[in-house]
Amino acid sequence: MYDLIRAAACVPDVKVCDVDYNLSRILMMIDDAVEGKVDVLCFPEMAVTGYTCADMFFQDTLLDASDRAIGVIANKTRDLRLVLSVGAPVRIGGQLYNGAFTIYNGRIWGITLKTYLPNYGEFYEKRWFTSSADVLNDNISSIVFAGEENEYAIPVGADLIYNVGGIKLGVEICEDLFSSFTPSVRLAQGGAEVILNLSASNETIGKKALRRRLVSDKSLELIAAYVYASAGAGESTTDLCFSGHGIISMCGRVLAENKDVCDNDYMLITDVDLGRVRADRLKNKTFGDSAAYLSLPCREVFIPGKLYDCDGAYLNVKKHPFVPSSKDDRLERCRDIFAMQVAGLVKRLSVTGPKMVVGVSGGMDSTLTLLVAAAALKKMGLEASNLTGITMPAFGTTERTKNNATLLMEALGCDVHTIPIGEACMKHFEDIGHDPTVKDITYENVQARERTQVLMDYANKTGAIVVGTGDLSELALGWCTYNGDQMSMYGVNASIPKTLVRWMIETVADLDLFPGASVILKDITDTPISPELLPPDENGNISQKTEDNIGPYELHDFFIYYMMRFSFRPAKIFYLAAEHAFKEDYSREDILKWMKMFYKRFFTQQFKRSCMPDGVKVGTVALSPRGDLRMPSDAVSKLWLDEINRL
Repeated sequence: MYDLIRAAACVPDVKVCDVDYNLSRILMMIDDAVEGKVDVLCFPEMAVTGYTCADMFFQDTLLDASDRAIGVIANKTRDLRLVLSVGAPVRIGGQLYNGAFTIYNGRIWGITLKTYLPNYGEFYEKRWFTSSADVLNDNISSIVFAGEENEYAIPVGADLIYNVGGIKLGVEICEDLFSSFTPSVRLAQGGAEVILNLSASNETIGKKALRRRLVSDKSLELIAAYVYASAGAGESTTDLCFSGHGIISMCGRVLAENKDVCDNDYMLITDVDLGRVRADRLKNKTFGDSAAYLSLPCREVFIPGKLYDCDGAYLNVKKHPFVPSSKDDRLERCRDIFAMQVAGLVKRLSVTGPKMVVGVSGGMDSTLTLLVAAAALKKMGLEASNLTGITMPAFGTTERTKNNATLLMEALGCDVHTIPIGEACMKHFEDIGHDPTVKDITYENVQARERTQVLMDYANKTGAIVVGTGDLSELALGWCTYNGDQMSMYGVNASIPKTLVRWMIETVADLDLFPGASVILKDITDTPISPELLPPDENGNISQKTEDNIGPYELHDFFIYYMMRFSFRPAKIFYLAAEHAFKEDYSREDILKWMKMFYKRFFTQQFKRSCMPDGVKVGTVALSPRGDLRMPSDAVSKLWLDEINRL
């Protein structure tokens, strides 16, 4: 369901050369996997015999027992909806190979052979095994497993892709991952979306971090999910101890990992969203081009049947996908984004001249813009007086926001101006014949456009540029006045979502980048989000709260992220929001209501984005018509809204 699969890295306890015991542990884990509705199981390298059998691999007694065990495992999977890959030795044409048997519904569908055999340091696999590069047969037929003659050919090699229920799996074995050209590159370019690595990696100081980095980087490089299962502490400790390391990663992100350094006898389970893999591969044309460049064909093994319908119980869906969860990561992210905003503005000022004008409301967006502008001047070694901040009180301005705006500008040392616009707006109402007691869109937009006119004209007068304040969330929703606050000469917040703006300001305060401003910044981040275009309430407080009108920004940012970053359909985004991220926060009805609002506005407001000012891109989601979003302004939202109405 929704391109989800449940994957497991299985690390059973083993007794070296005790095939019956090892088989019992593998079968037990299969039972557990069935109970947990796991779709894909990855067992370690040589899980059937143990990896450290050494010269016992030459003994037919061991090899025959291993063959029989593989037959039992295959029979165990009959009528089950899971696919597994388990490690065992395999004899082909008088040679012994290190194999990974891929099994589904009672049948062995293929045997992936290890390509790179480590023969250095503590390893000497070439003493026993032959590389897949030297295999002479394309398939094995008529091998006896568990006393029964199989009447089908079993493909072997390092180029096999297993297609079960539309999910494409590739397999590589241990050292294959450590090579400069891994078999998984070929498999991923051939279409494999999930790579299983059956490993037996011994533990040494620093090696766990190395494996984590390799698996994570490989999943990023291949735009794939990567499941890694290494032999556990039950292996022989004659000269080594084994890691039992389990990792499940996707597109560069570790989804699950065991904690202990030398672990054993466990099953690491998580849900993997292959929709992310498919979306990234569809957009990333370099990935497709490299497949043509590589030009190494794979053999696809079609497996009839399907896997379980994954319910997503193991998914970890963040409420705020633009905001890192940990404080340290968040500080680093916000600091880096702030530096990018500053760098973009510095470059623009090097062309236009250093004078800037910013409309300062006391809200978060204009605050962030003002901070970026002040930091740009500081970086250029110029006086803060090159920056003019103008606060323009009107009918909805409160004392709190006006005072915060003034205090912040004074703390930054910029040129401070207050230009009330109420009288000008009243004259304009008279000119166009609008009744000012009617608090409609005209009433609001007149104020927004008057403010922009003041900023533009003051910039002309002083030879400055107007630096815009609008953010990514407002642009997505079109929550800005056309030719009003939608317009500027440069928009530093254009790719900053609303849920991140608050943290950007708090980071500046926490790092004390502008001594004396931190207390004011904290109060600004506590102020309700409002355009302040309607009069305050009887107590002088903000009466017009944006989220009362268009819905919670945390929902809209969630919608923006999954729509733009992964091109997910409304049904899947709703599932992720209602069943996972916001299950405890909003009713399904409310999520649907605001989702409908989002899609309606996203489509109808494209004309505002089509002529948006320049602004630096800082993340994976941006809406610039010159960059990330090429969309006609007259595109119709019917397909998306119809799907929402069916939910």
